[in-house]
Amino acid sequence: MDNTSQSGDILEHELPDKRPELLSVLTILTFLGSGIGLVSSIWAFLKAKKAYETVLNLNERMDGASALARRFMNEGMVEVARKTYENRLPILVFGLAGLVCCTYGAIQMRKLKKTGFYVWTVGELLPVVSTILFIGGKALGTMSMFLEMLLPAVFILLYASQRKYMVN
Repeated sequence: MDNTSQSGDILEHELPDKRPELLSVLTILTFLGSGIGLVSSIWAFLKAKKAYETVLNLNERMDGASALARRFMNEGMVEVARKTYENRLPILVFGLAGLVCCTYGAIQMRKLKKTGFYVWTVGELLPVVSTILFIGGKALGTMSMFLEMLLPAVFILLYASQRKYMVN
């Protein structure tokens, strides 16, 4: 009976550490999010001019709108749309670089490497920083930017809780 427990202990020590289930789920969600991000980044790049024209047209029609509607559609929105259109190429490049970092970081974290967390975090923050850099602070006031910052913040906290299972 002692021999069985000893051999069982030996086998457990020979097997690599099992990846935590939450870490597996997070990395799978990261891969899915990176795929969606790739498509949406390219789509936003291709449709930037049309989006800018749409905002201009909406802004022109706001004269007869309610005060609440005018509050949401103001000159700041036009400026954000204009700067997004003018800087669509660098925004695309930074977005794609962020997606590469996120994907690579998630792959490393699946291998339980702590450096993957830091690479992934850079990938999450890179598009936010580039948006502020190329569009300005007014972009932070938009609902889409709020959502673009909320989800990464939640994931950063969740991934950070999994660092204890990772090694350098």
